[in-house]
Amino acid sequence: MLLIHNAHLPSAQRGWLLTDGTQIAQMGDGDAPSIEAAQVIDAQGGWLLPGFIDVHVHGSAGADAMDATPDALTTMARFFATRGVTGFLATTMTHSEIAITAALQNAAACMGKIKGGATLLGVHLEGPYINLKVKGAQDGQYVRTADPAEYLHWLALNVIREVTVAPEFPDNVGFIKACVERGINVSIGHTQATYEQVNAAIELGARHATHTFNAMTGLHHRNPGTVGGVMASELVTCEMISDTIHVHPAVMKILVRAKGVEGVAAITDAIRAAGMGDGVSELGGQTVTVKNGMATLADGTLAGSVLTLDQGFRNVLAVTGLSPDQAWPMFSANAARQIGLGDRKGRLQVGYDADLVLLDADYQVRQTIVEGEIVYTK
Repeated sequence: MLLIHNAHLPSAQRGWLLTDGTQIAQMGDGDAPSIEAAQVIDAQGGWLLPGFIDVHVHGSAGADAMDATPDALTTMARFFATRGVTGFLATTMTHSEIAITAALQNAAACMGKIKGGATLLGVHLEGPYINLKVKGAQDGQYVRTADPAEYLHWLALNVIREVTVAPEFPDNVGFIKACVERGINVSIGHTQATYEQVNAAIELGARHATHTFNAMTGLHHRNPGTVGGVMASELVTCEMISDTIHVHPAVMKILVRAKGVEGVAAITDAIRAAGMGDGVSELGGQTVTVKNGMATLADGTLAGSVLTLDQGFRNVLAVTGLSPDQAWPMFSANAARQIGLGDRKGRLQVGYDADLVLLDADYQVRQTIVEGEIVYTK
């Protein structure tokens, strides 16, 4: 049992929370009750929030989901915990069937809470069923349209919780339907879909947009395009890379205003170079150079990010002017809802998993708790 008191909660200027086992058992305003069996943590007036959830992250600390090894996922999970992340989707790259299958099988074997780190909640399959013309840092030789002989095997592994797909190709429609039938979050991304094609995908059950504005048709006042389609729909939650590089701060602010805090899921799209400083790294077999916090391919294409979600949180607060008790759903609840875990993760609520992040007055991560266990202390 953990008793965290003297905390600033989203619902209270000063309150407390008690965990029992893996779940939140009690919480309230004001002074905490005396519970002898509990380990007591004085939050010292810091913010206690639901642990951050990253549904779009490829790697960190020198590891990548495509490495397809348990060690890689453990490295990622432990690094994420130092940044307040309590759950994540290991995100794959557009690659060969063999490489993607290996990554999926590895993730399936490692699903759940990883010792000393964040919980692996599943996989985000980014590609390979995308549009070659807006492939971003994906390797174009592996871009293809959906083939049931390939994807049905992947879906049968029951590890995929989110997919990124370009909906404008007829072959991809069956894939979208198959994912929706299985409760998988379908995300529109790496696409040149028209406004009408976006709405057709939404009719099929697509409910998400991959790194909004990036690798998709932009907004024009007479041609809404992909961006117009996903921003206009109340059914779609928009991912946002909150590094102020992929999306200009003014546009970040516009997106949050347009969609509301319930309609945005902050992500990192981080690669193995995250946490490693400037230098040369790798992404999907491609050389990446990180300079001044920006990761690019040789031709200058942005290659994911080196963002951490705690820095993204600080960026969003600074850009939007929102307070933590307003902004927090973009970093936890919305992601949990989108991947079908909104009934037990992403909120400070009795009966929910005790996935928590304690921030100091400067919004730096002081402590991370995963399912009732302290996995990081600054």
